[in-house]
Amino acid sequence: MATIETNVISLAKALISRPSVTPEDAGCQALMLNILEPLGFNNETMVFEDTTNLWARKGSTSPVFCFAGHTDVVPAGNLELWQTPPFEPTIIDGMLYGRGAADMKGSLAAMVIATEKFVNDHPDHLGSIAFLITSDEEGPFINGTTRVIDTLEARNEKIDYCIVGEPSSTYKVGDIIKNGRRGSISGEIDIHGKQGHVAYPDHVKNPIHLAMPALAQLSQSHWDTGNDYFPETSFQISNIQSGTGATNVVPGHLTAWFNLRYSTELDDQTIVDKVNAVMTEHQLDYEIKWTYNGKPFITEPGLFVSAVEEAILSITGITTELSTSGGTSDGRFIAPTGAQVIELGPCNKTIHQVNECVACEDLNLLADIYYQTLVNVLTPKT
Repeated sequence: MATIETNVISLAKALISRPSVTPEDAGCQALMLNILEPLGFNNETMVFEDTTNLWARKGSTSPVFCFAGHTDVVPAGNLELWQTPPFEPTIIDGMLYGRGAADMKGSLAAMVIATEKFVNDHPDHLGSIAFLITSDEEGPFINGTTRVIDTLEARNEKIDYCIVGEPSSTYKVGDIIKNGRRGSISGEIDIHGKQGHVAYPDHVKNPIHLAMPALAQLSQSHWDTGNDYFPETSFQISNIQSGTGATNVVPGHLTAWFNLRYSTELDDQTIVDKVNAVMTEHQLDYEIKWTYNGKPFITEPGLFVSAVEEAILSITGITTELSTSGGTSDGRFIAPTGAQVIELGPCNKTIHQVNECVACEDLNLLADIYYQTLVNVLTPKT
């Protein structure tokens, strides 16, 4: 498949050369449109506040097979640490270097070129093919995929199958696919005390002393036992701030930030209720600000997962592993609509690092896997 190999790398380099730091798209979606439009895609650019989104669809029937991803990247960081300029894609010893090479402009290139070949090879394919692309995945995720999904839901336009191009692989492309993700909920709790001189403990209420038992109880609590797809829920305190900087002053309040990555055995309201119950049990004067980052989702083994597994096996010879580990992705906004969602992309070893890179051969293999998955799902079985 020499044509796919050449075009995948060429498009990946063109995308990387656009400095699309969140929430900028920097013309990346236009590059993709240049290839999709001649294939018969109906393209909608949806701009919400500072974010550019693309919903492109070919066909009007079900099932709808969607490729989802993002054109935005994290900042390059210290340019002096890069061996090549981060937005000047460079190939060294078969590795493509540049910000976004692995996360996730390489995946976008593989998706587009695989789709181009599939449509040309199978013009009468079943159902529809779609792309849901945002420039706000690495940022606050307010005006990106979630807003596009809201728009689609309002007009009852449903996605049946979705591949998110996040870099899911560990050692070899396709060795791991994510068939779900844990939920994520964060809290910022402010515990009120009474400031005063340390020499007069009867005149103060030390919020540090008051908070520690409650926070310890929450961190040691058994939230659930997980299930076949998810580990036990984890409560983690990420930051604690208190004190005036003086050694002879009891502070007036303590602020703690925490996060729970939770399984499908829990829901966010149960978590909120339990945290509030512990705070009340310890008779604390407190306020909590909650951030709901995403609910857990799972795509159980079935037709779609099998189609992806079979594609990986036929192209690479690898028997893939299903996993729900790692952080969140935009799949959390798509799965609640009823879509079956998996994440499949290149190796994630260098993502968000200086000298981010991906093997050119991995991108070629990824395009082949995407192509074969389209064949497995959208062509009649003989």
